[in-house]
Formats: sequence, C-alpha cells, structure tokens
Amino acid sequence: MICVEGDPATHVFVLVEGLAKIMSATADGHELTLALRGNGDLVGELAGETTGHRNATMRAIGTVRALIVPYDEFSSFLDAHPGAGKAYRHVVARRWNDADSKLRSHPVTNGAHRLAVVLLDLATRYGSMAGQEVHIAVPLSQEELASLAGASRATVTRALSNWRRRGIIRTGQRDLTITALDDLRKIAGHQT
Repeated sequence: MICVEGDPATHVFVLVEGLAKIMSATADGHELTLALRGNGDLVGELAGETTGHRNATMRAIGTVRALIVPYDEFSSFLDAHPGAGKAYRHVVARRWNDADSKLRSHPVTNGAHRLAVVLLDLATRYGSMAGQEVHIAVPLSQEELASLAGASRATVTRALSNWRRRGIIRTGQRDLTITALDDLRKIAGHQT
C-alpha cells in the first residue's frame, strides 16, 4: 500500500517509475479498481484541496518509485510557476473529462463494449507491440477489469471467452495479448 483511503492527505505523489492501482471500498466492503496510474502521473492532489483525507487507496503493482511532495509545497510551487499550474489544470481537466465520458457512456453501451475500450486504453498506455499483436503487461484480474469497465465479472468472463474463441485476444494468468487489434477497435466503436 502506498496510501490508504481515509488517511490524512498531507502530500501528493509523482509516480516516477512503475504502476499503481487506485482503489476504493464500497459501503458493503467490496474493493473497486478505479484507475491505473503510471510513470509521470500525479496522484493524491485533489484530496488536499477538498476533504483533506485520501479518497482512495493506492496499491503498487510491482516496484514503484515516487516523488513525495508535501501538499503545501506542491500548492506553493503551482502558485509560483504559472506553466506548472497550467499543466496541472490540464491534467485535472482531462481526468474529469475522462470520468464524465465514462459515466455518459454507461447507459448507451454494454459491458463488453466498455471492456474493449478499457483494453484499448491499457494497450495504448502500457502495451508493447510485437508484430501485429499488443501485449498488455499489466497483471489485472477479471474482477479488476470488470471494475475498470463498469461491468460485472460474469460479463467480462463471457466477453473474454468470446474474444479468445474468435482469435481477438489471447489470455494467460493475469496476462493478455490483443491479437486482432482492428476487431477489438470495432467492438469498442472506434473507427479503423
């Protein structure tokens, strides 16, 4: 654990190397995976502005190196450096826009569609090309993929099984390779 939901938000993290899951617990104790953050991402910056307490838990996936900046120093730095403040606002606006788009897509898309979008995003951010295939080097369970896609685990299991059968993906234990990128793009509603 790098930080825990509910703890005081005294600093922000700049992820220098590695990958972390951003998670939250529901009222009934289920753990949701909200996002992944990696190299260059800023984490924990909003809690200092809002509640003063962490609104999510951050757990490392493997080795993570992070710059830890006290929140007051981070805020002072942004005030003193307009370029950094502008970049920060851009990051926050992009995250809010991504969250808004995700919420708006739920009523008009199905879980398989949203899973395809998640896999394409993971491929873009963390994938490595090998010929026409993209290997996604992020060890996520089906439950975590379901949480990221806003779908049930059963929907994710069915979609992955269907796509394996059709030759669109290849899976192993917490390992996924997209073997037919254009087909997955079509499922996600992206133009090829």
